[in-house]
Amino acid sequence: MPEPTKKTVSAFSRKPKSQTADLRGVVVFEAETERADAKVRWQRDAKDITVSDKYTITAEGNKHSLTINDAGPEDAAQYAVIAGTSKVRFELKLREAEAKADPAAPAAVETPSDAAPPAGAPPATPPATEHPVGSPAPPANASESNGHGPDTGTHDESHHPDTRQDLTGLFTDKPQSGEVNAGENITFVAKVCAESLLKKPTVRWFKGKWMDLASKSGKHLQLKELYDRNTKVYTFEMHITAAKPSFAGAYRCEVTSRDKFDSCNFDLVVHDARTAEGFDIRTAFRRTSVSAGSKKTMAGQASSVDVGDDSGELDFSGLLKKSSFLKSGQRTAHASAEPEVDVWDILHKAPPSEYEKIAFQYGITDLRGMLKRLKKMKKEEKKSAAFLRKLDPAYQIEKGHKIKLQVEVANPDAEVKWLKNGQEIQRTGSKYIFESVGNKRFLTINNCSLSDDAAYTCVVGDEKSVTELFVKEPPVLIVRNLEDQMAMKGDRVEFECEVSEEGAQVKWEKDGVELTRDESFKYRFKKDGCKHTLIINEASKEDCGHYRVKTNGGQSVAELMVQEKDLEVYQSIADLTVKAKDQAVFKCEVSDENVKGIWYKNGVEVKPDARTHITHIGRIHKLTIDEVRPEDEGDYTFVPEGYAFNLSAKLNFLEVKIDYVPRQDPPKIHLDFSGRTADSTIVVVAGNKLRLDVPITGDPAPTVVWTKAGKDKPKMAPGEGKKDTGFIWTLKDGEVLSDAGGRVHVESTKGHCIFTMEGAERQDEGVYSVTVRNPAGEDTADINVKVVDVPDPPQAPRILSVGEDSCVVQWDPPLFDGGQPVLGYVLERKKTKSYRWMRLNFDPYKDTTYEAKRMIEGMAYEMRVYAVNSIGMSRPSPASQPFVPIAPSSEPTGLCVDDISDTTVSLKWRIPERVGSAPIDGYGVEYCIEGSEEWLPAFEGLTERTSVVIRDLPTGEKVQFRVRAYNVAGPSAPATLPHAITVREIMQRPKIWIPRNLRQTLIKKVGETVNLVIPFQGKPRPKVTWTKNGEPLDPKQVSVRNSDTDSIFFIRRTERKDSGIYELQVQIENVEDKASVTIQIVDLPGPPQNLKLVDVWGFNVALEWKPPKDNGNCDITGYTIQKADKKTMEWYTVFEQYRRTHCVVSDLIMGNEYVFRVFSMNVVGLSPEPCISKDSAYIQKTGMEYKPPSYKEHDFSEAPKFTHPLVNRSVIAGYFATLSCSVRGIPKPKITWYKNKMDISNEAKYRMFSKQGVLTLEIRKPCPFDGGVYTCKAVNASGEDTVECKLEVRPQVMKEDIKK
Repeated sequence: MPEPTKKTVSAFSRKPKSQTADLRGVVVFEAETERADAKVRWQRDAKDITVSDKYTITAEGNKHSLTINDAGPEDAAQYAVIAGTSKVRFELKLREAEAKADPAAPAAVETPSDAAPPAGAPPATPPATEHPVGSPAPPANASESNGHGPDTGTHDESHHPDTRQDLTGLFTDKPQSGEVNAGENITFVAKVCAESLLKKPTVRWFKGKWMDLASKSGKHLQLKELYDRNTKVYTFEMHITAAKPSFAGAYRCEVTSRDKFDSCNFDLVVHDARTAEGFDIRTAFRRTSVSAGSKKTMAGQASSVDVGDDSGELDFSGLLKKSSFLKSGQRTAHASAEPEVDVWDILHKAPPSEYEKIAFQYGITDLRGMLKRLKKMKKEEKKSAAFLRKLDPAYQIEKGHKIKLQVEVANPDAEVKWLKNGQEIQRTGSKYIFESVGNKRFLTINNCSLSDDAAYTCVVGDEKSVTELFVKEPPVLIVRNLEDQMAMKGDRVEFECEVSEEGAQVKWEKDGVELTRDESFKYRFKKDGCKHTLIINEASKEDCGHYRVKTNGGQSVAELMVQEKDLEVYQSIADLTVKAKDQAVFKCEVSDENVKGIWYKNGVEVKPDARTHITHIGRIHKLTIDEVRPEDEGDYTFVPEGYAFNLSAKLNFLEVKIDYVPRQDPPKIHLDFSGRTADSTIVVVAGNKLRLDVPITGDPAPTVVWTKAGKDKPKMAPGEGKKDTGFIWTLKDGEVLSDAGGRVHVESTKGHCIFTMEGAERQDEGVYSVTVRNPAGEDTADINVKVVDVPDPPQAPRILSVGEDSCVVQWDPPLFDGGQPVLGYVLERKKTKSYRWMRLNFDPYKDTTYEAKRMIEGMAYEMRVYAVNSIGMSRPSPASQPFVPIAPSSEPTGLCVDDISDTTVSLKWRIPERVGSAPIDGYGVEYCIEGSEEWLPAFEGLTERTSVVIRDLPTGEKVQFRVRAYNVAGPSAPATLPHAITVREIMQRPKIWIPRNLRQTLIKKVGETVNLVIPFQGKPRPKVTWTKNGEPLDPKQVSVRNSDTDSIFFIRRTERKDSGIYELQVQIENVEDKASVTIQIVDLPGPPQNLKLVDVWGFNVALEWKPPKDNGNCDITGYTIQKADKKTMEWYTVFEQYRRTHCVVSDLIMGNEYVFRVFSMNVVGLSPEPCISKDSAYIQKTGMEYKPPSYKEHDFSEAPKFTHPLVNRSVIAGYFATLSCSVRGIPKPKITWYKNKMDISNEAKYRMFSKQGVLTLEIRKPCPFDGGVYTCKAVNASGEDTVECKLEVRPQVMKEDIKK
């Protein structure tokens, strides 16, 4: 019964129908596809139809139509529409064409190249190189060839398999037999659907039985493979180019996928090339101008010739060797009649100067093509007289290595010259070494470099041997990798790496796109020896990404991050109050050194002049006004360029009017002019100058005393003159008040007392008191000075957790905040093996826990933290411990229940699909009882195994289980069973699995050990019982150990009495299973019995004996007969492995007396003792005439007879199967195998063996279609005999199907 074909879905929802139309009418064929975006092609007689005046093709969505205008007789043909892998055929018939067809009408009408042949002409067979969609095109009259009439309906050829061949299930389309003309191309296509395959199919192409075509790929044969991901169909193609007659024959295509196999046979027929009788040689030399790979039709020929790189060349050997290639009367009309000539003979004998004349005489226009071909024909291999062995055509050597070139010359005394690129190599230095050993000449090139890549020539006399040396560069390695970069917008960024070779070529990429020099000079590439640098000018946000440098030996990746940082003000300008002729200094500090700014006074830009100075040093901007005047008073503003904010302060001019009063005024400290109180606080940044300018009055000039923390620091100004600059420095409590080299300076002028401290430090913070005294009294004021600084560095950060490309870091605030509150923190990271720190944030981060991202998994990093307050940034903290970003693995796969009992559940699973950079430390198993939400650990800790037995579970409860994989990053997502498991043992029927070797009698020698392991199944644990011959076992002789899954039977030293049938019984309640094992213990046999001399005649003695009483518990395999001369009693073996119990000992020596002995033998060995003859045999010396008895010649011929028949078998698909039987017959019969009464002797799928009368048929990887009745037939001259069996091939059952 044929297999039902697989019904596939067509790409057409509506198919065009065959029509019968009127002559000269308009015919419209319509089709609708399932998909609107489907591509549709229309064909006529297997040729694509293009849009023209004759044909109109339209497509609107999924509706497609073909319109034939002015239908004529030539349009009555077969048409087809193709969409995807579906092809629908239909036909057009004309009523007028059938009624008025004139048999005398011309048979052909000239039509365009894309039109079909006339209706009256037979349909053109598509060329073999055109294979239709899905499978090779069937013949035009396929319907008639199958015994059916022509079908005028619609034919849907969407993936219909060829039911004429036995399908095995792997091929969706098989390669079909084809015919091709010599020199043309043909393609064979095989398609395999991989939707149900677990592994990619492998296809092999064969010619004949065993010639694998994979090794024959080349100019004439190409093998291709395509895969469609949408349909999951593999397409395998075998292209034969320029077919030759030798290519004809039987071919085979085999496809395998794991345990599945399929094959298909097809044939190729190559016809001789068709040539026109009146072929003109000038057309052979006609020069073509089409591009390589196109085709140009030759005049007078129906086939086309490939025009490739050998354009203008043809094989003229078959044309020029004809004796009468050009015959009179067959040339063109303008060619004069000439006698028959051999053009090749003329060209071969003529000198080159006559070629042009001959070409003109015989009408050859392509002289160059003729000369090229003639040169190839004339070329002959000449044997060299100077060289016995020449240089190889080419050599290859790696850079830095040495190479030795060798030639053998005919004359040992010949002198040779070595040339490099035509220049003689001089014998100087150690670069080149010349050697001469007998007939051999050597040239050794040391330390090869790229300059040695050249053509080398060895010259002996007038002969040369040329070779070419190719120097291969070693792979260029990256010695120093790229470093990650963090830059600000507009900065210049440089990526630098170092390679192993100077001058090596490298390629730069950004996010997988190669970087090149452009007109904007955005990227510049710098090369300095082994160092290569990528320079990015004016980095922007678009430049962020991963940059990669590649060499032929490696690559390196680094990341660039570009930030736009807001401008921070570290120190703002403050209001000033100055007196006339004093200096006013406005000072501010910003975060960016490159930011410029503009100073304004009352909204008008300040221009520098003799009194006004504007400076910009680093991050500090200053506006200095010398000799302040009243007009300088006003509002001053500093505006940074490019930022929308400003800093403002006010300049107050203090006009001091002094009236002379000739009386004493008590001293007075004026500290309220700026709005401060007496206890006002002055804040100074550590490292800056502390300047306290206190206005004082008093007459006479008071004495000023500065104190801090109770320590007096006096400074007196004794003179009253206006320009008296004398000072008296004193000591107070052992502390120097002022010193030329100290930090503290006190200056007293008329109306002012100035206290200056250079480089304020943290310990300088406190309350400073100033006291002024004169005879009229004293005044005191306290000034609180606070020194603020950057905070202390935080402690080393701690890594709380890591992810695939991130980590969470935590740190403690600094112990000292510098006197100002901490505004936030700045973090940096670096690779452990790098020296470059990369900033992660520019704006201060306020929390003490931060998640760092965009790291590379598996790379070791370190982190550090800066603390930031209003003064600035602290020093960096110590680096954290190195850490590696690692993500947890994916969940374990394949979690399932392996076994269940009343209190235990056995689980097993597979490792996760994605493990990551860190190895898995173990697995954690949890369970949850149904009705509860609490997950309990099944055991403490982790297990490294992928299976576990969970014990002490409540019987009858429904329990859910889950498994997690753990690594250093933590647990993975859980793998959970699809449903809860009821903890209750499942009854399993007992079954004993007898090993294959124990299904036959187990033979052991006496004293050997017997150790049998018999597996079985059954739940709950079955009861196991062993018996011997129906009796219980003797525990002293036999040991038995039982487990849940097997029983072990053990005998330490076997004895003869241990032979017997041992029966194993496993029982669960009332259900049981039994199996038996037969053990045979064998020993050496006893000696034969009753050896006697039956007869003595001539030089012969006839012996006879009886078998031994004890055969050793096995069959006697033979006897060993020995003889001995009574004089010497030295025993000599006469027969070994002798199977009969009587023999004749011949060739005895006359006059000697002999005795005989016989040993018996079995599988163990010879008997310990022989049986010796009681009588001796004396060989008489007198001559005797022996008359041999006469026998009638026996006819040994025998008709074939099968001694062991074929046995019905059932096998599994995909595994090799064998059928065996045995036959006897004289003479040896001829064996023939049949399947379903069809001879299979020449099928490649079967192999037949015959050895010692045992016949074996091997079936390679059978499939369900290989099942059937197999017959073996034996025939000889005496008769014949047959035997048959049935073979059933069962499909494979997957584990998933079993579980279902």
